[in-house]
Amino acid sequence: MSTAQATGERVTALVEAFKRQFGKEPEYIVRAPGRVNLIGEHTDYNDGFVFPAAIDREMLIAATPKADRKDLNVHVYSLDNNASDIFSLTKIEKSKAEPWSDYMRGMLSIWQACAFKVRAFEAVISGDVPQGAGLSSSAAYEVAVGTLVNEMMATGISPKQLATLAQKAENRFIGVQCGIMDQFISAMGREDAALLIDCRTLASRAVPLRLKERGLAIVITHSGVQRGLVDSAYNDRRRECEEAVGILAKKLKRPEMKALRDVTLAELKKNEKALSEVVFKRARHVVSENERVLEAVEALGRDDVAAFGKLMYASHDSLRDDFEVSCPELDAFVRLARGFKATIGARMTGAGFGGCAVALMPEAAVAEFKKQVLPAYEKETGKTPTTWVCKAAGGASVIDSPMKRAGL
Repeated sequence: MSTAQATGERVTALVEAFKRQFGKEPEYIVRAPGRVNLIGEHTDYNDGFVFPAAIDREMLIAATPKADRKDLNVHVYSLDNNASDIFSLTKIEKSKAEPWSDYMRGMLSIWQACAFKVRAFEAVISGDVPQGAGLSSSAAYEVAVGTLVNEMMATGISPKQLATLAQKAENRFIGVQCGIMDQFISAMGREDAALLIDCRTLASRAVPLRLKERGLAIVITHSGVQRGLVDSAYNDRRRECEEAVGILAKKLKRPEMKALRDVTLAELKKNEKALSEVVFKRARHVVSENERVLEAVEALGRDDVAAFGKLMYASHDSLRDDFEVSCPELDAFVRLARGFKATIGARMTGAGFGGCAVALMPEAAVAEFKKQVLPAYEKETGKTPTTWVCKAAGGASVIDSPMKRAGL
C-alpha cells in the first residue's frame, strides 16, 4: 500500500469517526508527521547541528469550529484511545483524567498566550506515530494542532514560527525541556529529504536523500525497551554540558561562549585536564557529533553513502561510550545490524535509554534483514522488536479546509 493510500484510508476512518461523534462533516483536516533523526543526537540543546527527516507516520486532526462563538469549550475525541475530553479556552490546565489531551491543551494555551485568537471547536484526533519510541509523536500532535488553528483562524504564521510555538508548549505546558528539532522537522520536513538544521539560528537546508533513486530504505526498529526518558539522567547530561561550557569559556578566555557549539575538538582536547573525566566525555560527544553531522551532509552531497553509514556507526559509538545514553538492547541491535553485510549504517536514534534504532540499507535487503537480524536480536535480548520501513515525508499540511476547497 502506498503512503497516499494509507493516509487516505486513515482520513476516511477519521471523517467517519467525526460524523459519529458530532453528527456532521468536519470542515478542516490537517496532518503533521513524526520524525527520525539520521544523525546529530543531544546536539540540539547545545546550539548544534542535527539532521532529521520527517517520516510517513503522522497525527491527523479533523475539526469544525463551534457555530456559537460564545461557546468556549473545546470538545476533542481520540479515536486511538476511544475517549473524549472537554475543556474551556478561558482556563486551560493539564488534565488528570485524559492526559492524552494535554498536547492539544498546551498548544492552545501557548497560542493564546502569544495573543493569537482561536475559536472553540470539535475535533477527532488519530495518529500512527508510535508513542514512547523516540519518533516525536508529541511534536507531531502539537504541530498538527498549530496547523489546524493557523488555518482555522487565518493567522498566517510561518511553519518556523509554528515550530517555535509547539516547542514552547512542550517546554512550558508539558514540562519537557526539549530542543527545537522535533517540532521544527514536523512543521518543515521535505519529501525525500532530510533537513540540516542549525539549532542556534534555526537556519535549515533540505538535503535530498534520493532514497528511491539510490534504492535505499530507512529502517526504524523499536528495541522493545520503552524509552523511559529518565528525566534525572537527561537533566544530568544537560548540566554536564553546561559545566563544560562554563569551564572552557574561562580556559579559552571567551566569556561570550554560550554552548559547546563554540568549541572545536582540538580546543577541547587541549583543555581535557581542566574537566572531570565524565564532563570531558560528555563534551567530546557533543563536539564530535556536530562535526559528524556536517561531514555526513558533505558525504551525501558527493554521493558517498558508505561514508554516511560509517558516520552513523561512529555516532552510536559516541552515544554509547561518551554520552552514555544507550542501553544493552540498542547496542545489541546496532552490533547485529552491523554484522548484516547489506547494512550501510545504524545507530540509536532519539534521546536514548531505550526506544528506537535507525538503519540505512538497500531496500532489496530489508526482507532478509528482518529474517536474519530480528530473530537474532530477540534471542539475544529477550525483547520483541517492531520494525517500520519509512520514507522521508513532507512537513505539516492542510488536507482539507474551506479555503483549500475555494482554491485560496
